[in-house]
Amino acid sequence: MTDVRPMDPVTQIGDGRRWLMLALGVFAQTSSSIFIHGTPFLLPALTARGDSLASAGALVALPTVGLVCTLIAWGYVVDRIGERIVLVAGTLLMFVAGVAAAVVDNPVAFGALLFVGGIGAASSNGASGRVIVGWFPPDRRGLAMGIRQTAQPLGVGIGALTIPWVAAHHGIPAALLVPALMAGVAAIGCLVGIVDPPRPAAKAADRANPYRGDSTLWRIHGVSILLVVPQATLWTFGLLWLHVDLGWSLAAAGALMTATQFLGAAGRIGAGAWSDRVGSRLGPLRQVAIAAALAMAALTVTAWTDWWWAAVPLMVAASVISVSDNGLAFTAVAEIAGPFWSGRGLGIQNTGQNLAIAAVPPLFGAAITATSFPVVYALAAIAALAAVPLVPRGS
Repeated sequence: MTDVRPMDPVTQIGDGRRWLMLALGVFAQTSSSIFIHGTPFLLPALTARGDSLASAGALVALPTVGLVCTLIAWGYVVDRIGERIVLVAGTLLMFVAGVAAAVVDNPVAFGALLFVGGIGAASSNGASGRVIVGWFPPDRRGLAMGIRQTAQPLGVGIGALTIPWVAAHHGIPAALLVPALMAGVAAIGCLVGIVDPPRPAAKAADRANPYRGDSTLWRIHGVSILLVVPQATLWTFGLLWLHVDLGWSLAAAGALMTATQFLGAAGRIGAGAWSDRVGSRLGPLRQVAIAAALAMAALTVTAWTDWWWAAVPLMVAASVISVSDNGLAFTAVAEIAGPFWSGRGLGIQNTGQNLAIAAVPPLFGAAITATSFPVVYALAAIAALAAVPLVPRGS
């Protein structure tokens, strides 16, 4: 037996429609990712117009605050009324908030609209995942979810390429229209193309809280929080380490970090396909945790000894490995929670990860200031190592 717990058989639909819904989910999630992770790329333009770094940083953090505050609430709505209406409503809210933020001339209103846009961006996290789990059979679900999980690095990459350039040449309002217009297109696409997957007949057992009397889901959430520490560490400080400790130019360091985003996307797809092949999400998740701990430990040693010729490839490898667990854990949560609780389960999953991501920059930034980059890499390796025994054993 494996730890994959297939949901009830779905109504037969054509493969073309199934993959179309996956593409729409990826597009909606990518627009969300640009709004959340691309907004910080406005920092140069905001400071150039006279905002202090502190006030500009607070502004660009507001979409993430809106996201974290409402992930579980959106999950509850998905569980109650379905995926399609949540995807349409959330992306439409993101569109309206983004367009409004682009035209207002009041800093308080601007910040409030960024917060509201983050609320809309949170909708697609659980809803798009549930569409995939509901329409794809177990033997292709890992691959599909791995593709869906590429939305985050794609969003970061697109945001990095577009938002600073548009803001510099056409102003901050025009830059905000990049994710807003994408969200508008996503809303129309989801309205036309998404069909809520069928749910099994509601039984008392199906509606029972899967968190009561069973630690499996809590353990998976804990694993994901621990494994996001090396991911956030490298995403946040990798460029600075290459520039400060190794003497790379910012352009060269930025190019390498961008490349790791796309390699990480490929790693998520590969991990999902692997889980389909072996019929297990938790087995591969454990192996990824072990690999992440080893890669971060090796990076610590090579960075400490200034073996840059080995440290740089290890940094790239660790970056790819540390994001490969996302789709595995996401799929496992949706499958184990079941059709009546997976929305909330995925909301809890994303909330924990985002809180950890938010904590890494200030905490590890202070640690780097007091010690060095290798010390922080060692702490990230310890976090990954702690995740290994926490992964539940599949039946």
